[in-house]
Amino acid sequence: MTISTVSDLPADGTLFIVATPIGNLKDITRRAVEVLEGVDWIAAEDTRHTRQLLQSLGINQHLISLHDHNEESRSVQLLERLQKGEKGALVSDAGTPLINDPGYHLVKLLRQNSVGVIPVPGPSAVITALCAAGLPTDRFSYEGFLPAKSGKRILVLETLKEDVRTLVFYESPHRVQATLADLQSVFGDQRQMSVARELTKKFEQFVSGTIEEVATYFANNTDKVRGEFVLMVGGDTEKEAVELSEWDSLIQALLKQNLPVKQISEIVADYAGIKKKPIYNRVLELKDAL
Repeated sequence: MTISTVSDLPADGTLFIVATPIGNLKDITRRAVEVLEGVDWIAAEDTRHTRQLLQSLGINQHLISLHDHNEESRSVQLLERLQKGEKGALVSDAGTPLINDPGYHLVKLLRQNSVGVIPVPGPSAVITALCAAGLPTDRFSYEGFLPAKSGKRILVLETLKEDVRTLVFYESPHRVQATLADLQSVFGDQRQMSVARELTKKFEQFVSGTIEEVATYFANNTDKVRGEFVLMVGGDTEKEAVELSEWDSLIQALLKQNLPVKQISEIVADYAGIKKKPIYNRVLELKDAL
C-alpha cells in the first residue's frame, strides 16, 4: 500500500501525466506548458505528433516513445531514470493519457515502486462530449472502442443492453456506420443517443436523436463521416423504471410518516445507492396516488 500527497513528492524523480488538446491548441493549460518546459524528458505515444505540438508551443524537449508495443519494456527504463532523480512527463496523441491510450503499465510500476505520479488535468474527449450531449451525466459508463467485427461487437452490446447508465464509446470514421447499425439492432430504434465528432475543431458537430434518426442522418450524409467520433447512448429507461418500483413499499411507508418528498428521496436514494432525481419523481407519483 502506498499513500502520497503532492506536498510529499520531491521536485525530482516524479512523472507528470499531462493532458494535451484534443483538437484546438488553445485548450492547452498554462500548467501543462510549464510542466512540459520544466521536465527532463517527455514520453509520447507518437513522438512525431507530439513534436509538432511542442513546436507550436515553442518547447524543445527530449522525446521518448511509449506506445502499446513497447510500454512494458520502456516502463522499466523510465522507472530507472526517475529513480535517479529525473523529472518526466507522459502525454498521449490527444487528450488525457491512459484514457484508451498507453500508460497504465508505467503508472502501475511507478506506484509499486513509490515513485511520484502527478496528474496535470485538461481536455478529455469523453467529458467534452458528454457535457454537451443532452444525455444524463450523473451516471455513465465509458466503454472505449467496441470490437472491430460486427459479431463480437453485438455480443458486447448485448451485455450492455439493460444498463441504465449513459454509455460512451469511441469509434473511427470507417466503422461508425456499421456500429450505428449494430446499436440499432441491439438497443432498438427509439433509444436516445448523441454523436459528437471533430470535437473542439472547426467542423465540430453533434447529432442527437433516436438511434434510428442518427443512423439515417449519417447514411444520408456520408460527407460527414469524417474525424474521430464519440458515441453516447442513453441508458435503459424501462429497466430503470423497474428498479425504482422495487422501492415503492419503502417510499409508501415513509410517506405515511408525513416526511417531506425531498427528505424521502434522499433517504431512499442513499439507501438504495441510486440516483436522487428519478427517486424524487417516483415519490411524487406515489404521493399523488394516495
